[in-house]
Amino acid sequence: MEFDLQNPLSNLHSDAVSYLFLLESDHTPSQNHSHTLKARDLDISARRELVSLISQLSCTLDPVLSYLAINYLDRFLARQGILKPKPWTLRLIAVSCISLAMKMMRTECPDVQALLSQSDGGIIFETQTIRRMEALILGALQWRMRSITPFSFITFFIALMGLKDSPMGTVLKNRASEIIFMSQREIRLWEFKPSIIASSALLCASHELFPFQYPSFLKAISDSSDVDKESVEQCYKVIQDIAIEEEYESALNGVSRSDTPINVLDHHFLSSESEKTNGITVSDSPLRQERDLKRRKITPCGNNPTIHNSWIN
Repeated sequence: MEFDLQNPLSNLHSDAVSYLFLLESDHTPSQNHSHTLKARDLDISARRELVSLISQLSCTLDPVLSYLAINYLDRFLARQGILKPKPWTLRLIAVSCISLAMKMMRTECPDVQALLSQSDGGIIFETQTIRRMEALILGALQWRMRSITPFSFITFFIALMGLKDSPMGTVLKNRASEIIFMSQREIRLWEFKPSIIASSALLCASHELFPFQYPSFLKAISDSSDVDKESVEQCYKVIQDIAIEEEYESALNGVSRSDTPINVLDHHFLSSESEKTNGITVSDSPLRQERDLKRRKITPCGNNPTIHNSWIN
């Protein structure tokens, strides 16, 4: 069965949403491991290098595949860890995570060896070596490959906010998805369940894009018995911190706003004076003034700023 990041349990359970909330803790690194990792600079450095390798090797592919590979990586690190990481070991782990993600998503692209041969140098591993590392990763993940991620809860919260199948819901889904892509690199979010990250990302997107409706969206999520209000508040603050750091780093690097994916969305959704959603003219909202204060830069896959929205819409 083909894997869908938005519907990981599709056709497997009649009440998929309830099972998502029930099982999500099994698909995320633990809070204790997050604290341990922060205390060990070696592990943090190794994780940073692994994420960079995965991004480099898969940046010509769908960013969803890269996201799934990094999800496998983090869950593997949480259970297995790395003893005395060496460059060839890190590369083998990164390649194996990509290979598993490609198999899970049945990606129509060259095999892993082809990707390695196209990369900028580095070690080329034998197929059997990659398979052995894949088996090690699968064992650490207890063969739970249908990852439950924040993307799995986006549709649920969009409906909870009363925006199902609406233009505003599509805008928020796209923006929240970009926030989730960007935030995956931050280990501070390991402390939160996927559903908490999803709801917080949607709230951040709504506060940025539709500030007048933000209070009603916040109330809809806060009143839900499926999420912990305090955790949502904490996660929201972390995402805001990430945004400030991204903004500062982008300013130092001289990144142009015109190259960021969110500005592609800006052009699509805000260029028309007549475009209205739920009675609000998006282009006339306080969005632009707020962006001057809180604008964030998103680069979901290495230096490639493109996000494929076909799986989101």
